[in-house]
Amino acid sequence: MKRLAVLLMAAIPIAALLSFGSFGASAAPLGCTAPAVSAPPGARIESVDAARVADPAHCLVTVTLTHDGGDHVKVAVALPESGWTGRLQAVGGSAYAAGDFGAPLAQAVRDGYAGVTTDAGVSADPLNTSWALKPDGELNTTLLTNFATRSVHESAVIGKEVTRNFYRQPITYSYWNGCSTGGRQGYAEAQHHPGDFDGVLAVAPAVHWGQFAVATLWPHVVMNQEHHSPGPCVLNAFREAAIKACDPRDGVVNGIVDQPDQCGYDPRQLVGTKVLCDGEEVTVTAADADVVRKIWAGPVDEHGRKLWAGLPKGADFTWLTGPTGFPVAAAWVKDFVKKQPGFDTSTITYPQFAELFRQSVREFDDVIGTADPDLSDFRRSGGKLLSWVGADDQLIPPDGVVRYREAVERKLGGAHRVDEFYRLFFAPGVEHCFGGVGPAPKDPLGALVNWVEHDKAPDVLRAEKVEGDRIVTRDLCRYPRVSRYTGHGDPAQAANYRCR
Repeated sequence: MKRLAVLLMAAIPIAALLSFGSFGASAAPLGCTAPAVSAPPGARIESVDAARVADPAHCLVTVTLTHDGGDHVKVAVALPESGWTGRLQAVGGSAYAAGDFGAPLAQAVRDGYAGVTTDAGVSADPLNTSWALKPDGELNTTLLTNFATRSVHESAVIGKEVTRNFYRQPITYSYWNGCSTGGRQGYAEAQHHPGDFDGVLAVAPAVHWGQFAVATLWPHVVMNQEHHSPGPCVLNAFREAAIKACDPRDGVVNGIVDQPDQCGYDPRQLVGTKVLCDGEEVTVTAADADVVRKIWAGPVDEHGRKLWAGLPKGADFTWLTGPTGFPVAAAWVKDFVKKQPGFDTSTITYPQFAELFRQSVREFDDVIGTADPDLSDFRRSGGKLLSWVGADDQLIPPDGVVRYREAVERKLGGAHRVDEFYRLFFAPGVEHCFGGVGPAPKDPLGALVNWVEHDKAPDVLRAEKVEGDRIVTRDLCRYPRVSRYTGHGDPAQAANYRCR
């Protein structure tokens, strides 16, 4: 569980991009004192505090606001004492945490940004959903609205006002940076508040929340309904078999399935194989293969119709197949859909799962779905949306963002027009937000800044991974293109691949 929390809360690496220089000679900032702050519409300011922080040196302004007296939302604005570049960067949250007041905020300051984040009035623990229900058992719609959309917008408004007043000059550019829930928040901003940010970096975005937050409980349901739970060693054998079968598709064997959705490996091919698990030989059974086949295929309704994508072939089973299932999905079903914190998810039948899926979409799609394809206002505002997703994302099926991107293309006139302001990249072999066997983007925020401020739209994202004493590089291709080895040169170097 601790490892999962670290995974969900991981910050997106933010490389310093000070080569573009400061934006003119800045007036000396005001002293680090609590400023006057205007309340966003529908909110009331409860308190404003300011404190100097030594490392990195900045003034931290904390604004607390409320909407109905029952919520208490904190917005933190971190203001560099020197070296401010004129930019503002808001950082997102993970799972059920709306923001991150730790390393990402500090890194924004080190890189010369005024940093902003919010807790939306909910828990800072990404796995804590105790705030979902009121004492009478009713859904806490105020906090859910905060978490879904409202607090990020309000933090942008407050962050800009505090920053302008502190430095006594306008902000030149504003950026969003987040992964997972943070990625979803970035998409929500582009959809509902297109003027908040000039550039949005949204990694592994948790869009289609109502669907995926139930769908990722599917492996847990399958194992319970089939009364069969293959051990971790056996599950890993299926994973390795899929990688071995589909790895060569990109022209080089490197332990990576570059397009898991195109991998046709059938797990029944492994039946009868001997696997060494903790020193003992285990024979893979037909029951093992049937469970894996259902997990990879993804959830279906009571009539066998596909509801959502499953685990990508080649991705890690670990986080989805524990005794209680994926914690984020289990909490969503218990606290939000069923509204019964004590509900036992192990009792969910296949027909009940389908109904829970439909109920989740029906009740929450308009609240937190974050899949409105009409980005026309964001395009007109001049905003730029840069997104990348690990092809081995084991927590949020990558298919969701592909569905969204295709919907935007249908709405706004095709891929060419959408690429003018929204670009999507896939990182083969990379897991949720970070990790995995594949190279991950080295400086996606820098690529976004270059696009916003110098009109240099990224055709590829430079990716790197340290393996022993060497650095493996890859140029991630703009969707829907894929990277293919040329057949010449070192396959660990990006120069020997082409996007096709």
